[in-house]
Amino acid sequence: MSYLSTVNDLVAGSVGGAAQVLVGQPLDTVKTRAQIAPKGMFKGPMDVLAQTVRKEGFFALYKGMASPLLGIAGVNSLLFASYVYSKRVVSPFPQLSLKEIAIAGAMAGAANAILASPVEMFKVRMQGQYGAATDKKLRDVAKEMWRDWGFRNGVMRGYWVTVAREIPAYAGFYTAFEFSKRKFQSQYGDKVPVWALLASGSTGGIAYWLSCYPLDVIKSRIQLRQTPPTGKPWKYMANEIRMVIAESGLTGLFRGLSPSLLRTIPAGASTFAAFELTREFLTESTGA
Repeated sequence: MSYLSTVNDLVAGSVGGAAQVLVGQPLDTVKTRAQIAPKGMFKGPMDVLAQTVRKEGFFALYKGMASPLLGIAGVNSLLFASYVYSKRVVSPFPQLSLKEIAIAGAMAGAANAILASPVEMFKVRMQGQYGAATDKKLRDVAKEMWRDWGFRNGVMRGYWVTVAREIPAYAGFYTAFEFSKRKFQSQYGDKVPVWALLASGSTGGIAYWLSCYPLDVIKSRIQLRQTPPTGKPWKYMANEIRMVIAESGLTGLFRGLSPSLLRTIPAGASTFAAFELTREFLTESTGA
């Protein structure tokens, strides 16, 4: 029964993740293009949205969606398993302090980067195409990266900066989510209303981006480059930060933040709704 329950949770998590991608992809494309576009190409996130729809059509906002959709089951399963295991490593007791939650979240984030990095690299490279006749399909991008650069410098380009991003991101996410949920539990008991869980998820999502956003900008730029970074990871990350500041000032490290924060509410709500409905259906079907 416990095995079936775990499988049900993983399947429901994958469905929830797919719903998150479908709902959140347009704003994710706006966010990524705001981060990586050449200086002067766009005036801001709203201009990214307007120009993308006007020049490439509405469905251009879904560029790069295939990569996270194909990888969501693996990414969510790895994150779910890593977080559960990390909590056991951090404490033998079921009720962790918020500090322990942050440590477990950071550990899960580091593990999650193994799959999140290639999934996001392909997504970013698809989103960085602006409707030219030379635009490539996902399979062509994948073949090119493998052929020209191999696994380490091609498929896994940006891995270390993804690790650097995921550690504070998931420490922030799980800490904020648990803090919010526990506040609601103190008022409503263990049966927290759905709207309260949605609010907690949104709080976690906002904390995720606020904890790591400059590193996400750096990750996108590194993954889009024509050639892989060279040298020690901390050195090329620091160099990329200096380049962003030289080009756009400190605000350049936060380009695209507003659509990321806006995305957390509908994406989080759709994720939770899809997860709960799928798990309820599977539980009734399997009895687990």
